[in-house]
Amino acid sequence: MSLARNTLVQSTLTLGSRILGFVRDMALAARFGQGPMMDAFTTALMLPNMFRRLFAEGAFAQAFVPVYGGVRAREGEEAAAVTASEALSFMLAVVAGFCILLQVVMPWIMPWLLSAYQGQPEVLRAAVIATQLAMPYLACMTVASLLSGVLNTGGRFALSAAVPVFLNLCTLAALMPPLILPIPQETVLLMVTAAVTVSGLIQAGLLWWGVRRLGVRLKIGLPRITPNVRHTLALAVPGALAGGALQINSLVSQFLTGSDEGARSVLYNADRLYQLPLGLVGVAIGLALVPRLTKAFVDGDHEGGQKTLDDGINLAMAFTLPAAVALFVIPFFIIDATVTRGAFTSADAARTADVLRQFAWGVPAFVLAKVLTPPFFARQDTRRPMIFAVASVVITVILGSALFFWFRRQGWDGVLGLAIATSTSAWVNVALLGGVLIRENSWRPSPAFLSRIARVIAASAMMAALLLAADVFYPQLSRLFLAKEIAVLVVCGAGAGLYGFCLLAFRAVTLSELKATLKREPGGGAVSGLD
Repeated sequence: MSLARNTLVQSTLTLGSRILGFVRDMALAARFGQGPMMDAFTTALMLPNMFRRLFAEGAFAQAFVPVYGGVRAREGEEAAAVTASEALSFMLAVVAGFCILLQVVMPWIMPWLLSAYQGQPEVLRAAVIATQLAMPYLACMTVASLLSGVLNTGGRFALSAAVPVFLNLCTLAALMPPLILPIPQETVLLMVTAAVTVSGLIQAGLLWWGVRRLGVRLKIGLPRITPNVRHTLALAVPGALAGGALQINSLVSQFLTGSDEGARSVLYNADRLYQLPLGLVGVAIGLALVPRLTKAFVDGDHEGGQKTLDDGINLAMAFTLPAAVALFVIPFFIIDATVTRGAFTSADAARTADVLRQFAWGVPAFVLAKVLTPPFFARQDTRRPMIFAVASVVITVILGSALFFWFRRQGWDGVLGLAIATSTSAWVNVALLGGVLIRENSWRPSPAFLSRIARVIAASAMMAALLLAADVFYPQLSRLFLAKEIAVLVVCGAGAGLYGFCLLAFRAVTLSELKATLKREPGGGAVSGLD
């Protein structure tokens, strides 16, 4: 299928999952607010969430696909299945052992992770049990990530993009009874985190079925460090670190906020919104790019690789810039209209909005990093992206720590400093990745590419003006449309409509191009039931 079509499949399915996830977060906010149980919940999901994003949302898959695809092209399907089976057996054994170790030592780690609640043993106890219940999700994501890579290499993107919806379905199912019955908050916390692991088992099971439908027979055996495993790990581990720089930075921020009551909840709510464009656009385009760039590299098609990357960046920015503009211009409007209810107050929304605005200007960089790493992965060069990712993490740690504690000494919200550091480090990572590609002539921005980007920016500016006016009249719009929830939908819809009109008016995209990019490429057939 075409790059745009693959991206559309992934993004549409991911959007459905994210909408459900947002509904889940609204239910969590209404139930817990930004209190101790919400901080315990975000701590319990901290490691599973990082691994989900690191593995299932593309970073590992982007590194594994060139390895698996290369063996498949050179030695055939059977050899590729053996490579995948050996890698799966080894990684599953390592991650399962890691999960068990973390579950055992969690009672000693938790007081450090949630130092703000050291005087509240009941909160720490609930957080420990919740984290132990959610930890097996890591092992499930190891299986899911590799299976997704196999499916993507075979040109099947729909199933791997669809299965994450079960995380939200399962956690929502666990949240339904507490919304009706007077169940204690600690019990609700344990129900929701147990549902996370159940969802992981469902996702891994469905992807296993999908791979078998594709005709690939994988086997889980005793872990062995074979030459194939060594080669896969040599590329995939650095590749996962490189592709997951934002997730590692997020984890660093989570650790730093453990000493500030309610800060982790603020970070969680802001994170859910600013990472939405990353999941919908960056990950989808990144996964669609890797097989195409790998083929161009193997075929020696330098011009085709350049055009693919131009198209990928243009597509990414066309969807990402308006989202970043909305998060920067009307963060309080969005959060207060959608999340404020129950235990979550307008004051909580205002604090979260301030933090979200500082993440918003980094959103284009978060997405660009996902688009600029596939050219390295396609050539099986995961070392340099890993070095750049480590550099971005160092910037986040040093700058984030300094700003976090300095802001707190000034009486401001320390989480603002972490958001500023995360966005800054993301742009540094993009500058390093893009600089190397340009210097090595792996990518040269064409005049047509630069012209389209300028037109996308102009269309985003027009939308920003409309959103800014709507933000000024937020109270009046809420009364006009009878509810703030309706008001935010109308405003966002109007902004999206104006942006789409400007894209066409400024000829950043044409109707004929839209029709052409959504057509299947020759030979792009799908297997029934998967795509």
